[in-house]
Amino acid sequence: MKNLLKLEEAAELLVAVVVFSQLPFAWWWLPALFLVPDLSMLAYLIGPRAGAAAYNLLHHKALAIGVLLLGWWLMQPLLLLAGSVLLFHTAFDRLMGYGLKYPSHFKHTHLGVIGAQPASA
Repeated sequence: MKNLLKLEEAAELLVAVVVFSQLPFAWWWLPALFLVPDLSMLAYLIGPRAGAAAYNLLHHKALAIGVLLLGWWLMQPLLLLAGSVLLFHTAFDRLMGYGLKYPSHFKHTHLGVIGAQPASA
């Protein structure tokens, strides 16, 4: 099941790259904007609940798809750029095992604990 979920994330990453490739922006924009959604982690300075809420908002795929659809509907390349960066970043994060955060601690995600050691056989 884990490999199937990773394949799904890879497909979403590819969709984001395909959408981005159709936009009138130089290729360097994608890596340049890649970490922008992680600025949401600054909300952890307020506290874990605020940090998790901000992080989860900017790392939710529904937001990425919504921004993409709005950009497509309005024919706005900047919205399409923002949506493709959000989708690319979120899919990449999930491929790396970073999930949506629980308010208890930054390391507690819906995919498990970040940095957790695998159970020995």
